[in-house]
Amino acid sequence: MTQPLQKTAPDDDPALIVAIGDIHGRLDLMKDLLEKIDKKLKGASARYVFLGDYVDRGPDSKAVIDYLLTFKAHYPETVFLKGNHEEAMLDFLAVGEEADGWLYWGGEQTLESYGVDLGLISNLTALQEAFADALPPEHFEFLMDLRLRYETGQYIFVHAGLNPDETLDDQQAKDMLWIRDAFFDGGEGKFPDRIVVHGHTPVKRPENKGWRINVDTGAVWSSKLTAVLIDGKQKPKFIST
Repeated sequence: MTQPLQKTAPDDDPALIVAIGDIHGRLDLMKDLLEKIDKKLKGASARYVFLGDYVDRGPDSKAVIDYLLTFKAHYPETVFLKGNHEEAMLDFLAVGEEADGWLYWGGEQTLESYGVDLGLISNLTALQEAFADALPPEHFEFLMDLRLRYETGQYIFVHAGLNPDETLDDQQAKDMLWIRDAFFDGGEGKFPDRIVVHGHTPVKRPENKGWRINVDTGAVWSSKLTAVLIDGKQKPKFIST
């Protein structure tokens, strides 16, 4: 595993933040992006924030989580947020047939990466049990420990966005994981002096709208995985594979 050389900032208000968009099982792109970031930072300290959706659709979901666990061991201040795909994956593990929609959102590729026999799809209970057996305990712990949002300075990092009809203190998990149009259409000006950094909604090019920044460039389809570098002094900079 290639590890970035810079140290993680130890304080709660890091001088430099690197936020990385939706990976969706593309281990190759994640490695490439981290190498590009390392070259860009030239040894500067940074805190990494991963915005969720590590799994599904791409071929290497298990390997992505393995990599992130090693990354976390080297850089314990890294922030890992939950995406709607991790939520759907955990729902399937918990209630199986009641959450089988996950299979059609990319869950089948995730199961394959864990070596689960997709021939069991006709028996969802057996499939759920096979997946539970195949999922390493450290992966389950990683998924359960994922955060819904992270705040530092004027920035709020979240997977999907925020509900403009609720205060920051009253945000619900379903909105932070799933929201789209209501946030895009009604969020501007609702959280004064804050900038929301998110993924979840794929765009051809990363967006900086002033009040929100979107770094989901649809990596699984476009082969373009994107991060944003934020230092609080200059305009945020995008870097992509």
